[in-house]
Amino acid sequence: MKFENIHKIIIDKGLKVTPQRLVVLETLLEIKNHPTAEKVIDSIKKNHPNIAIGTIYKTLETFVKNGIIKKVKTEKDIMRYDVETKSHHHLYCDECEYIENYYDDELDKLLKKYFERKQIPEFSIKEINLQIVGSYNQHKQN
Repeated sequence: MKFENIHKIIIDKGLKVTPQRLVVLETLLEIKNHPTAEKVIDSIKKNHPNIAIGTIYKTLETFVKNGIIKKVKTEKDIMRYDVETKSHHHLYCDECEYIENYYDDELDKLLKKYFERKQIPEFSIKEINLQIVGSYNQHKQN
């Protein structure tokens, strides 16, 4: 992704563009595949050793709060970050901890119809995210 696009993503959410925010978002987009905060920090520290760890955590939370990224919790209660904010689900390998985005319009429609019919009392659904847990025949790398 080009620098201008990263800049625009931050501005479009009404946030001030700072060098730290640019670096964190650029890193998330480079790493892809749902990195942990620690993986983001390690990657940033290689080229930007002066960025405070607290700033990175705060930036990740600001991005989550403003809908730039999403949090994804694994079965082992590890928090990971997802730069894909469009509706999708996740395939999660519980053996190698690999997470992959899974898109299926038919599944989305099925889930939406089911919950429209179900009408959970006193609960308003904002979004439905399914995490499908299993294992790959050949383990993938995060």
